[in-house]
Amino acid sequence: MTTSTHLLKRRRFLPLFVTQLLNAFNDNLYKNAMVLFVVYSVYNSEEAEAQFSAVASGLFILPFFILSALAGQLADMRDKAKIIRAVKMAEIFIMLCGATGLLLAWKGYAIHTLSIPFMLLALFAMGIHSTFFGPIKYAILPQHLHKDEVLAGTGLVEAGTYIAILFGTILAGWIPVEWAAACVVVTALIGYVTSRQVPAAPPIAPAQKVDHHVVRSSIELVRNTMHQREVFYAILAISFFWTIGAVLFIQFPPLAKNVLLASKQVASLFLVMFSIGVAIGSVSINALLKGTVSARYAPASVIMMGVFVALFYVICRAWAASTSGQDLMDVGEFLSHPLAFAVLGALLLIAISGGMFVVPLYAFLTTRAAPGEAARTVAANNIVNSGAMVIGSLLAASLSAVDVPLVEQLLLSAVMCLGSAWLGWLLYCAERANCADLRR
Repeated sequence: MTTSTHLLKRRRFLPLFVTQLLNAFNDNLYKNAMVLFVVYSVYNSEEAEAQFSAVASGLFILPFFILSALAGQLADMRDKAKIIRAVKMAEIFIMLCGATGLLLAWKGYAIHTLSIPFMLLALFAMGIHSTFFGPIKYAILPQHLHKDEVLAGTGLVEAGTYIAILFGTILAGWIPVEWAAACVVVTALIGYVTSRQVPAAPPIAPAQKVDHHVVRSSIELVRNTMHQREVFYAILAISFFWTIGAVLFIQFPPLAKNVLLASKQVASLFLVMFSIGVAIGSVSINALLKGTVSARYAPASVIMMGVFVALFYVICRAWAASTSGQDLMDVGEFLSHPLAFAVLGALLLIAISGGMFVVPLYAFLTTRAAPGEAARTVAANNIVNSGAMVIGSLLAASLSAVDVPLVEQLLLSAVMCLGSAWLGWLLYCAERANCADLRR
């Protein structure tokens, strides 16, 4: 059954799915509430807004680069369900810190010296939280699901993640910041309750010693993936893809405000369309591949993504020429613009093609790795991904610092899709070569 909806009725999948869904919802409600408040209520400079967005993204990503090796080892060598519960307990205290920062900002109290540092500290801590949760949400699937269910389960996790991002993003743009502060704490509490229902997932491999030296263990972890061509190419392709994603997500809020002259509710709508698109792409690729893990459609998917990014650039240029000097538009005013649905359609198509590209690659990580090393493989992927995303964040910040217009930066993302397509093609060639070897 490739559509995989039957998995939502199984305790071996549903509690993990709901816990991950709440995790993604809370991450994005908090992160977007913080970024939108600062961009629209604190700064009044395109350069400062873009740089703050880049700093926030970089802080969230940095723990993945530093701690993923430790997280992967723990996930493979300890009961994954117990780690999930410990991580979700920590989230409650992290969100209390973040909520404090949001409330201080709402009151206008020491915004630059206290409230923004509080918010950024909580964001960094959420990055640590997600670093330890990330390897588990994929590595636990082969342990709880049948082999022919793994791609479907991965697609559901990705689709659920982006549906949760969708709702978190909508709320961040529409509810007052003080309500967002309360909501993130309540969601963290519910997430801990659901995490307690995840079935036990003891380590498969024999007991091994955990290497706490983060630099040495990170290098070793990545090196161990290089001998598996399919896994290594999948990691490179995913990393290049998320470099593009980092640049795009950093650009969205300031681009909405300064190029499209749109309110924070419209900026939230852009992220919503992106989330819907990735969810559609995640489910669609599973239907196309009929449950088979393959990179067959990866090169074409990401090339189409680049075409749609270029289309988005053309639409933004036309929009800027037709709305110069106007006040910020609310959702109704935005939707009445002749190009509004072209903007939303381009974003939706970018996201659908992106989801179709990346979901099978994540399935490669857990199905091609040795059963006792799945979490460490995902962790190795997270190390390379996060390094690539930090580079993307720095690149976006640097382009803003040297006054490259936001709309022109979109062309960089479009061109980078060609690099992802090349890596996707190498992965597909390695996949076919491996199939040929198995037939001999």
